[in-house]
Amino acid sequence: MTRSDAIELRALKADSFGRISLMGTPDGHRFVRRDLAHVPLWLRLPAWWLARREARALQAITGMPDTPALLDWTGRRLDRSFMAGDAMYQRPPRGDVAYFHQARRLLQQLHRRGVAHNDLAKEANWLVLEDGRPALIDFQLATRGDPRAPWMRLLFREDLRHLLKHKRMYCREALTPVEQRLLKRRSWLRNLWFRTGKPVYRVVTRRILRWEDNEGQGPKP
Repeated sequence: MTRSDAIELRALKADSFGRISLMGTPDGHRFVRRDLAHVPLWLRLPAWWLARREARALQAITGMPDTPALLDWTGRRLDRSFMAGDAMYQRPPRGDVAYFHQARRLLQQLHRRGVAHNDLAKEANWLVLEDGRPALIDFQLATRGDPRAPWMRLLFREDLRHLLKHKRMYCREALTPVEQRLLKRRSWLRNLWFRTGKPVYRVVTRRILRWEDNEGQGPKP
């Protein structure tokens, strides 16, 4: 495989922080590329910072199944392996108890490696692979740290709460009493974000970058 000869097969996403494309090589290999070449000058530093954050998270989970493998990070382009499947909102796992059991195990593996995803409220970041297994993508906001640290355990719990929100949407009858209690427990970190960070995030994404906050997330209760 020679990625230098790769051509774009189709665009997967394009926003102010780069263009994400499905790439193909002459020998038929496919991979995903995040390209920062067309990022506006005033956003190049945060776009680079987010891409580097993703590269470091992928390095930390090298070899972990059902997550992308980092192929290359040049400072301008990030290449990662392609996983064939659909976003959760495109192929909802309604009533699929096995999917959510596997998703929880996948999340546990991620956390054991000291990585919190931090963006699992978006259904676009959960894949349903061709055989029905869950997979995780988009690690731009991921945090790395000692899995025993209290602040990391708090982030892990937020990851789990977001998974359980999806389970409540698509497989409510399978929620256990413990999971129902966890959904009702809102951490101080979550409350602080909604009081301080969320309003700023909405101004930046909706008014400046012209994003829709719920784009790609599917319906929510």
